[in-house]
Amino acid sequence: MKELIDRLVATGLTEQQAMKAIEVTKDFAKEKFPIFAGAIEKMFDKYKPKDEEDFLE
Repeated sequence: MKELIDRLVATGLTEQQAMKAIEVTKDFAKEKFPIFAGAIEKMFDKYKPKDEEDFLE
């Protein structure tokens, strides 16, 4: 996901804008291909930037 964010930032977006663009793209794909919504969600979750690790996980 970092590579995609970097490519979007290289086009002039801020990192926050790039992450929002990715979220919009994910939601669009889920809407257009609802049969694949679970797989799309898993793919984006797998590659999303990790927040600080939660000590409970």
